[in-house]
Amino acid sequence: MDSLTQAVLGAALQGTVLGRIQGRRALLYGAALGTLPDLDVIIRYADPVSQMTFHRGFSHSLFVLTGLALLLAWLVTWLGHKYWPERGYRWPRLFAAFWLVLITHPVLDAFTVYGTQLFWPLQLIPESWAAVFIIDPVYTLPLLFTVLFAAIRGMQGRAIAVMTGALLFSTAYLGFGLGARMHAEQRFAAALDQQGVAVTEVRAVPIAFNSLVWRVMAKTADGHYFEGVSSVFDREPPEMLRHSRNLDAAKPLGKDPLHARLRWFTGDWLRYDEVGDALVVTDLRMGIPGNYTFRFQMASRDSTGQWIVGTPTAWSGTSANSMFNLEDLALIWRRIIHQQPPMPLAAWTAKYLQPMASSESGQ
Repeated sequence: MDSLTQAVLGAALQGTVLGRIQGRRALLYGAALGTLPDLDVIIRYADPVSQMTFHRGFSHSLFVLTGLALLLAWLVTWLGHKYWPERGYRWPRLFAAFWLVLITHPVLDAFTVYGTQLFWPLQLIPESWAAVFIIDPVYTLPLLFTVLFAAIRGMQGRAIAVMTGALLFSTAYLGFGLGARMHAEQRFAAALDQQGVAVTEVRAVPIAFNSLVWRVMAKTADGHYFEGVSSVFDREPPEMLRHSRNLDAAKPLGKDPLHARLRWFTGDWLRYDEVGDALVVTDLRMGIPGNYTFRFQMASRDSTGQWIVGTPTAWSGTSANSMFNLEDLALIWRRIIHQQPPMPLAAWTAKYLQPMASSESGQ
């Protein structure tokens, strides 16, 4: 999730465990330690596909971070006994604090859709539980307010109890997100089943700053996918569109290792589009219908009409920040409560994915 959320989560955890020993400094130390795994963003890779798929890798590994927590606990215990014996630092308590702060960072990231390699260096498909959007004020604000309360009032009295309550609430909210996601997937699958459509996989992801309205996708065996929207308050079947993943367009990529890595990282939630002389590969998991966050040009057509696979580049055919379009957001938030009129899925597809000669969609 976003850095502010990771910082206040780390501050709340370390404040709860070590606040009576470290005082207000526990909040500062926890905030810094809680954002540490995201320092992998300073590593520059040769192309955007590598940048995307190596992020949340080794620095988010449960194995690596457990080892780091052990090392930090030993170091602070040694320093505490030598320089601050009156503070009563004990290794088990220090390890519990550091481990919780470090481990909850990648675990929280895994509750988003991006993909977190919790078990690196094992080459398992990254964890992508899609229970919360990457920025969710319902999760973040209670933690932020309680950390500010503790910073102002000090770590005595009610501060630690209030932070503990916020941590319990935030954890319960993640559970709510998981339940809402599964509900959206079940409703979407049932709606397709009523139409006689057989699907091979269904995937729901939260839309724009909440866990109440969901973008749902379903793959079919013939290379198509259905995409629609579902709210936890819906009483009617979700609206949806049928699209082609254009799998024939992927043939020029052959055994390109970056394409293989992208398929692995996304769980093969990809579509392919020939846009002029560019072959564009789209990660379908993130964004709003028709408007996706990660798109890459992975091949170009030469003067003879042959496709040449090259170094991927970020595709600039759509606005990278269009998910923050206020008009679109207003429609999304209205959709939480009101199912009619339906979301403009076809209009969004035409607006953000066109012009694309190979695009195919229908009600």
